[in-house]
Amino acid sequence: MNPHLIVIGGGAAGIFCAVNAARLNNTLKVTVLEKSSKLLSKVKISGGGRCNVTNHISDPDHFSSMYPRGSRFARKAFYQFFASDTIEWFESRGVKLHAEKDGRMFPTTNNSQTIIDCLMKETNIYGIQFMMNCSVKQITKSERGWELCLSDDSRLQADAVCVASGGGNKAEHFQMIQSLGHSIHLPVPSLFTFNLPNHPITELMGLSVSNVTVKIQSENLKESGPLLITHWGLSGPAVLRLSAWGARLLAEKNYRFTIIVNWLNQEKEEQVRLQFHHLRDQCGAKKISASCPYEIPQRLWDFLLSLSEIEHTCRWADLSQKKQNHLIRLLISHEFKVEGKSTFKEEFVTAGGVDLKEIHAATMESKLHEGLYFAGEVMDVDGITGGFNFQHAWTSGFVAASAVAKRFM
Repeated sequence: MNPHLIVIGGGAAGIFCAVNAARLNNTLKVTVLEKSSKLLSKVKISGGGRCNVTNHISDPDHFSSMYPRGSRFARKAFYQFFASDTIEWFESRGVKLHAEKDGRMFPTTNNSQTIIDCLMKETNIYGIQFMMNCSVKQITKSERGWELCLSDDSRLQADAVCVASGGGNKAEHFQMIQSLGHSIHLPVPSLFTFNLPNHPITELMGLSVSNVTVKIQSENLKESGPLLITHWGLSGPAVLRLSAWGARLLAEKNYRFTIIVNWLNQEKEEQVRLQFHHLRDQCGAKKISASCPYEIPQRLWDFLLSLSEIEHTCRWADLSQKKQNHLIRLLISHEFKVEGKSTFKEEFVTAGGVDLKEIHAATMESKLHEGLYFAGEVMDVDGITGGFNFQHAWTSGFVAASAVAKRFM
């Protein structure tokens, strides 16, 4: 009887584990159990439908620093299968990737279906079996290795099991794993946007500012990068990254906190004051509204002038000290009271999962049970936006696959 690997979860990590295990050991029978009616659903919608496959950062140490939780664990795994290996894996199967200026990598087709088609072609080549709409209620040890009790009370036998069931946003998602004695860090949302109910800045929805700094007031947490103003508040890479680093802290605050936005990124107050002094001398006759000296959108400049009560016709030479001070404060330390969050659905990630102290980074195998493996977000590893979460999925899936394949050689 051929050894049987059952993978729980038909997402990126699960499918990658399945195809590579079967590829590396042709004696394996591999079955993927998926609780929904769709495979690779997050791959489909990620990156606005383009699929942010990985990131172009070439140094594993630097790459692993992009994980608020699990960075040391990820770094160890990256020395077995890294971003460069991901690029080679897909390109050797006809899927070329390209890097954008910020390091994010997408298929050259800019279509996530390209990645899905590639992976599904591999499942066909290696005879991966699928059971859809199939939930696992319980995993128990058996003479063969493992017995899985499904939602319809039917049972499956397996020699090895890889749990790649995703992060989940409720503790119940991990009950099956906890029943095996594993410790769980309770999940909280990561990668979410900041809600600003009824704030007038939402009137600028759709406006993007290329480089700002966002800081959590009274905390040592800040991020720089593009910011997007939405109809509910603030989003964009700077906000999403900040939400990842502050995931647990912000959950403890019940998503009620104050942020400080520096629209000029790293400009200091002294520098801005000198710039204003120069503008008064050199551009005194010009209207302030028509001569924005910074690389911010005109609509944002007009909005800040309005908040500072600076009239549209006001010239630089006529700007009062009081209004100047108000405008400078807004430019470099604009305060917003955040009241709640919104899930960034394309990049939905949770912080939490199986305690990494109970998993071998070299194999993804449980330290508590032989033949039990983990892959993807079910572990307490999560990265900032930019392709880092998918890379962890590919890496952990491949490492688990390699360990299972070797186990049954």
